[in-house]
Amino acid sequence: MFVDGKVYLGTSTQAEYLDLKLANRHGLITGATGTGKTVSLQIMAEGFSRAGVPVFCADVKGDLSGIAVSGESKDFLEERASNIGFDDYIYEAFPTIFWDLFGRQGHPIRATISDMGPLLLSRLLDLTEVQEGVLNIAFAYADDEGLLLLDLKDLRAILNDVDENDDIISKRYGRVSRASIGAIQRALLVLEQQGAEHFFGERALDIRDLMRTDKDGRGVVNVLAADELMQSPRLYATFLLWLLSELFEELPEVGNPDKPHLVFFFDEAHLLFDDAPDALMDKVEQVVKLVRSKGVGVYFVTQNPLDIPDPVLAQLGNRVQHALRAYTPREQRAVKTAADTFRPNPDFKTADVITQLGVGEALVSTLEKKGVPSIVGRTMMRPPSSRLGPILPAERAEIIKNSPVAALYDETMDRDSAYEELLRRAEAKLREEQLQLERENQDDFGDLWETRTGYRDKYRDDRPKTKRKTRKSRRSNRQTPTEDAVKTFARTVARQLGDQLVRGILGSLKRGR
Repeated sequence: MFVDGKVYLGTSTQAEYLDLKLANRHGLITGATGTGKTVSLQIMAEGFSRAGVPVFCADVKGDLSGIAVSGESKDFLEERASNIGFDDYIYEAFPTIFWDLFGRQGHPIRATISDMGPLLLSRLLDLTEVQEGVLNIAFAYADDEGLLLLDLKDLRAILNDVDENDDIISKRYGRVSRASIGAIQRALLVLEQQGAEHFFGERALDIRDLMRTDKDGRGVVNVLAADELMQSPRLYATFLLWLLSELFEELPEVGNPDKPHLVFFFDEAHLLFDDAPDALMDKVEQVVKLVRSKGVGVYFVTQNPLDIPDPVLAQLGNRVQHALRAYTPREQRAVKTAADTFRPNPDFKTADVITQLGVGEALVSTLEKKGVPSIVGRTMMRPPSSRLGPILPAERAEIIKNSPVAALYDETMDRDSAYEELLRRAEAKLREEQLQLERENQDDFGDLWETRTGYRDKYRDDRPKTKRKTRKSRRSNRQTPTEDAVKTFARTVARQLGDQLVRGILGSLKRGR
């Protein structure tokens, strides 16, 4: 059943294959809980890896970790293989790299605040339109001043600086509301309590490390530990969307390759679309539509096909539909929607079969020549070659220890960025104010001496002096010479970077080539 250029999925009245040449046309795996979606994802990941295609997938329940070790002979697996004619069924492990945003069950994945960009960060923080506008101003101000936004303390520092200089910044960029800045700061605190400080920082993920192959030419399966991450569903969805946008922005155009450069499984896909604003939805649709020309196949995994908006659903050509229940009106609509997306099979009524499928059975339709969907087939999915179920903590630790990226991401970097630069500016301003105060105090002492003694220092300036204004306690927007010099240098740096720093379709930072 292992055929070059194809991924074997299972058997209906015939063997069902996914053509690698059309695998970048995206796909969908749907079905109710407990019907076998995770196993279908696992066997597809195995097939892609065997064909030399790297895979990225999120392990929501921990079950996918078993792909890293060889499966064990079990009667029900052997029986299924025999029933579907899977005569070359073997047990094998697949090259795996474990990742974890929190760094506990895999290598840490990090992104900088600048990489994330204001659009995705606004989605992550659940900001209003006005608050999003203020965040965009903060990013624009940081870019113009040459200030690097790497982690959460950098973002807080730039927001404080915007607040301190609101008069000047409002004139340059638009009105800045102190209430909006306060709301953003509070949202950042909530995000930090959810563990996001582990995600923002350096060393930032290089997407090329997701596109590795082993010495035998098999694609590496990148497994993101998401069981803990799912407790912060907005962070989970925003992270995966950021990663997808990074692939779109950084990878070159390749047209229609013989096989994808990467296959990206988006599990619990409904979290991406729940309550998403229209502006973001438009951009997501655009990314999904265009990323296939970069050699990336995106496969959404969810319970209900109604979870996926119609414009995105229309772009998913390869489909695996497990059983759905039809007890409620919404579930009945989901069954009808799923049935209507398949090319009909004259041997059965698709809507009826969807509710009758057993565990491990699915309706399968993949793209054939010229991108035409195949006739839907009632398919018994093949058994996995790797372990069915999670691996042991000791096994995971050994794989992480011997990982090819172990030395790259396990140590945190904290280089000079906006926080340190703004701190230096504040210290320089304070020193300048202290020197000014000392000069004023010396002048005051000279005036007092002259009044009491009648003696005038010949070295003092005889020119008439205007009355000095008392120093006000409120902050001043005047720049000291030191501060002005620092800012001038920063703007020079920003201008030099201007031809290199560009924000992409979802607002993430990309560097010109």
